[in-house]
Amino acid sequence: MMKATELSMPRAWIWLLVMAACPMAPATGLGDESEPGSRELVVGAEDLREGLRAIVQSARDKVFPALVNIHVVTVDYWGGKEQKGSAVGSGTIISPEGHVITNQHVTNNGKKFNCTLADKQEIPADLVGEDPLTDLAVLKLKLSALKGGGSLPVASFGDSDQLGVGDYVLAMGSPLALSRSVTLGIVSNCERVFVGRTDDDLEEMELESGQRTGLFTQWIQHDALIHPGNSGGPLVNLKGEIIGINELGGAAIGFAIPSNLAKSVSRALMADGEVERSWIGLSLKPIEKTGLDRGVLINSVVDESPAATAGIQAGDVVVSIDGESVTVRFPEQVPPLMRRLADIPIGATVVLGYERDGRQSQCRVTTAKLEKDRGEETALRAWGLTAEEISSKLARDRRLPDTKGAFVSSVRSGGPAQLAEPPVDYGDVIRRIEGAPIDSLEDLVDCYDRIMSQEEIPEYLLMQFDRGGKDHVTLLKPKPEDEEDPPREVPKAWVGVATQPIIDRLADKLGHPDVLGYRVTRIYPRTRAAQSTLQVGDIITSLNGETLRPRGMQDAGLFHRQLRKLDIGGNATLGVLRGGQRLEIEVPLERTQITPQEARRDRNEDFEISVREVTFFDRDEQRWDESVKGVLVEQVESAGWAGLGGIDSGDLIQEIDGRPIKGLKSYRRAMKKIAEDQPQRVVFVVLRGVQTRYEFLEPDWKPALRDGAANAAED
Repeated sequence: MMKATELSMPRAWIWLLVMAACPMAPATGLGDESEPGSRELVVGAEDLREGLRAIVQSARDKVFPALVNIHVVTVDYWGGKEQKGSAVGSGTIISPEGHVITNQHVTNNGKKFNCTLADKQEIPADLVGEDPLTDLAVLKLKLSALKGGGSLPVASFGDSDQLGVGDYVLAMGSPLALSRSVTLGIVSNCERVFVGRTDDDLEEMELESGQRTGLFTQWIQHDALIHPGNSGGPLVNLKGEIIGINELGGAAIGFAIPSNLAKSVSRALMADGEVERSWIGLSLKPIEKTGLDRGVLINSVVDESPAATAGIQAGDVVVSIDGESVTVRFPEQVPPLMRRLADIPIGATVVLGYERDGRQSQCRVTTAKLEKDRGEETALRAWGLTAEEISSKLARDRRLPDTKGAFVSSVRSGGPAQLAEPPVDYGDVIRRIEGAPIDSLEDLVDCYDRIMSQEEIPEYLLMQFDRGGKDHVTLLKPKPEDEEDPPREVPKAWVGVATQPIIDRLADKLGHPDVLGYRVTRIYPRTRAAQSTLQVGDIITSLNGETLRPRGMQDAGLFHRQLRKLDIGGNATLGVLRGGQRLEIEVPLERTQITPQEARRDRNEDFEISVREVTFFDRDEQRWDESVKGVLVEQVESAGWAGLGGIDSGDLIQEIDGRPIKGLKSYRRAMKKIAEDQPQRVVFVVLRGVQTRYEFLEPDWKPALRDGAANAAED
């Protein structure tokens, strides 16, 4: 029974809620008449539970069918190379044509998008547009992939301006990439902004390095539980309307982008693929702690911006915009004013009235287009570096004289850029290559393609770059070294046992403190040692009469090193301690076995997978007999075709599309055939542990990707 003291909402509001959900509910019920005053409370609590449940279910059912789980294959650039990965998030279908709204940090760097609908269908989607400044993005489902026909469920936006503190809200999404869920909470704050230590300066939030977000946002703060994976999912009111897009949160606190902002941004993205905004180059500070009684303080002005050109200076106080008075006392009032300035048509003239040193003045500012914070980025695989387009913001942040050149965003360890003399490093700006000017990232890519497509790639390139205002030149060796299989040791004499050194304290514990040597831990089957009388537990104390006394773990390999000095095909006489008895055992010497480090390897750039041949020691460790054939997966990119298809490191590939894989030769033939046929699905049969598994890989044979794979293979 719920007691009156447990009801957290105002009593009058409870009854309004109950009556709204259950209009025919009686005002009183049939409670226990032996408890005075209990009848109304008992029935009220039960009606509250049922009424609230009905309202929540109604709101859920209006949006839940339009909820989608988003899986993204991403491409990032770090470590001097292109790195594939994956991301997950949530979204909502907002149009019959299949438009899905989500967060930009979900789609960021995305190259492939798949959306799982409420009926479990997985549908590919295309990116329509992104708006990093509000962290919003729109995808569009490929309706041709829908099965069964019919129309899509669509959710509608509500009016976030009508939201109040204490209102109930539902957070929907796919937390931790699990199936869809709903949580209930209340609105804690309708105009949350993030400030610095002084509580009056707005902090510039960056969800990724160099990219601002939230400049125009007053977040909805709420306590409906969200986790990673909820990003981009809807925040829903009890009417079943989207009143926010969840962006971030944790520890029972969440923040959502108001629906009115999300609605306008999504419309612009759906229409134009981007949100065009004006820019005049100002940052603003509220006046509450300044002693001023009106206006808004200009905190800083970007050099050569429209505001600077018009004569505005840091410290000026703007009191009017186009004749309309302006006063910003608190940080919460800054985003709406920033949004108002950004909404002025690009190229329009705005009149700012301002005060400076007690004198009033005004100026006319012609707005410019607000450019992207970050430019495009790419990897030059053969040169071991990644490079980024120099945006206006990057140039300002790095104090570069202009946006010409290409910014080095990362360098691969041991790659040509790092081994250049002097080495190229993060933050360098490439200006020239072989005397040709590099004014943009596009120039750099064209130069790279031209040089690397030549029949005779030059041994060295002259690269000119700027570092901290200093003009440097370096020699970079672009010609890739031919990949070779690891060197194999010349066959030497070997005994088929594994051993561990027995040193002072261990020998003492084993009961023979004066007898050191090598304890046999395994006798490899199908070796000559297995045909001898050696046993696991024997301690080898001498070899051909020469005493073996390891001094520490650094001598763990001494026994086998001494064996290598002998002749293959001969015999070795081992002095052995067994159960207190000293024995001499003669063991035939055979040739050393190939180790995993010496195994031959193959790298397939299409499927982004590296495999190697199976060695004697692999078979022994896995307890495989000679009938077990295949190639071992050594490394697989998590978001490559093989990784997305379920192939893991350590898998033994035994069959590909019905072709038995006995070793590297048959594996290479099978992969070559696949590259020629370009099937939509490839079936790998692998042995993982003790289980045979069928993995279905779905290559995406797009021309651009195939060209990139070919270039990578040549590199």
